Amino acid sequence: MVALQVHFWLIASLVSSIAAAQSLLQDAALLSYIDQRFLALEKRLEKCNQDLLEYVEEFREFSKALLSRLAGLKAGKAELRGQVDNLLWRVDRAQRDIDYLGSTTASNACLEVHQDLLEQQLLEQAEEKKRLKLMLNASCDHVLAGIRSLKVVKKTGGKHGSWMKDPGKKHAKIYLLSGSVNNVVLEFANIMVFMESNQTLKARRVPLALPWEGTGHVIHKGFLFYHRHGSLNEIIKFHIQRRSVADQMLLPGAGRIPAYQLSPQTKIDLAVDEQGLWALHAEPESGGNIVITKINPVAMAVEHSWDSPCSSEGAEAAFMACNTLHVVYNSPSGGSSRIQCVYDVLGAPSAPLNPGLHFPKRQGGHSSVHYNPKERQLFAWGDGSQIVYKLHTEQKA
Repeated sequence: MVALQVHFWLIASLVSSIAAAQSLLQDAALLSYIDQRFLALEKRLEKCNQDLLEYVEEFREFSKALLSRLAGLKAGKAELRGQVDNLLWRVDRAQRDIDYLGSTTASNACLEVHQDLLEQQLLEQAEEKKRLKLMLNASCDHVLAGIRSLKVVKKTGGKHGSWMKDPGKKHAKIYLLSGSVNNVVLEFANIMVFMESNQTLKARRVPLALPWEGTGHVIHKGFLFYHRHGSLNEIIKFHIQRRSVADQMLLPGAGRIPAYQLSPQTKIDLAVDEQGLWALHAEPESGGNIVITKINPVAMAVEHSWDSPCSSEGAEAAFMACNTLHVVYNSPSGGSSRIQCVYDVLGAPSAPLNPGLHFPKRQGGHSSVHYNPKERQLFAWGDGSQIVYKLHTEQKA
């Protein structure tokens, strides 16, 4: 019996030893696997570090080569610039030599050719004057002799603005454009509606897609013509009833300086008289004198331009009446407005006509003055007031 118990104990001990041995073998295999994995990771990390070092070195070499190439291009650019400057200098010197030789070898034959050219130019100028007289027909037979009276119709709006009728239409509508930069035109049925205290409530609002600049806009035959805000010299033709832009044009030379020194907000002043649409502006090349341009309102194109003797210095406004420019002058602090320069584009006198016409019974300045050829009146804006001046005219001599 004892021998049997010892036998079972030996068997159990042997089984336990075998199980312990198997567990040790498994642990040893796991440790070996983990060690191999770490070795593989370390090799990969080492390769990554080596690749990174190679990339850094390659980038440094590329940077050196690029900087060297850029330095070479810079040197080549300097050399090329020197060659171009030298070539320009040689061309300029050759041109001076040619001009000198041309001036020293002028012959009588050349002088005869020049005389022929001068006669041709005089003939062309005479033909041009005839064409202008036909274009500006002889319906204008009167001149401005005085300003009889004024009537303050209303006081609404700020310091700058303009108001007018459409002389090309039979209706009596009044148009108000308040401010030197805006995009809403107020249309009134007639002067009586405009004069009412609550006139803005009864006005038809006409919004513009493109705002105006200055106070030099006019309405002619159903169209509003104005200088577009933000542009140098773009003139917009706007159809009032359709509320759409009909056309536009650029006025050469205009927009760089104010048309009038005392109204710096206005760079281009548009005007209407018996002959149609005009533009008034000043140019540095003309010494600040006012330039007169006749515009074809249908084609939106320049027909002719004149350099007037009237200075923009001390001027606050101007208007065209019967082919004639009338410039309104004042003092910077505001005083008695007066017309001191008058210039007929057809007569082209060397001196102003009828200077010294004073505006009656009023002290202050004008933001705009527009002539209405149908009624022979001036529609003016003075310090927020809308004013009508009646004119006295005489037959041309």
